[in-house]
Amino acid sequence: MKLTNGFDISSSALTAQRFRMDVISSNVANADSTRARLVNGKWVPYQRKLVSIEAKQPSFQQALQNAKAETAGEGVRVTKVIEDTSPFKQVYNPTHPDADENGFIMMPNVDVLKEMVDMISASRSYEANVTALNASKSIITKALEIGR
Repeated sequence: MKLTNGFDISSSALTAQRFRMDVISSNVANADSTRARLVNGKWVPYQRKLVSIEAKQPSFQQALQNAKAETAGEGVRVTKVIEDTSPFKQVYNPTHPDADENGFIMMPNVDVLKEMVDMISASRSYEANVTALNASKSIITKALEIGR
C-alpha cells in the first residue's frame, strides 16, 4: 500500500466537492435569470444544474494488482453535470419584459433554499476531507518521528 493513498483519495474528494460548490454557486447566481439561452428563437430561463460524483473504477488489471497489494480505493471523480428537468416556475408579473400575453413569466427551476442545503452538505464534505487529509499527514509525520 502506498504511503500517500490517503492524500490521493482526499484530494480527489476535495476537487469534486469544490466543483460541486462552484455549480451550486452558479445556480444561486442565476436564480433570477429569465434569459439564459436561446432555443428556437425564444429565450429560455436558466436550468438548475446538478453534479454527479462516483467512485473511480479501476480497470480489471488495476483491480487485480490492487487486490494483490491490498491497496485502498482510488477516490472519486465528477462524472457529469446534468440539468434538472423539473418544470420552470410561473410567476405573475405583467410589467416584466419577458411576460407573455397573460402577464406570466417563466422563472428558473432553482430553489435557493435547496441550493443552500446542498452548499452546506458540500461544505461539510469538504471539511471532512480536509480533516482526513490532516490526519494522514499527522500519521506520516509520526511514522517519520519513530525512525529518529
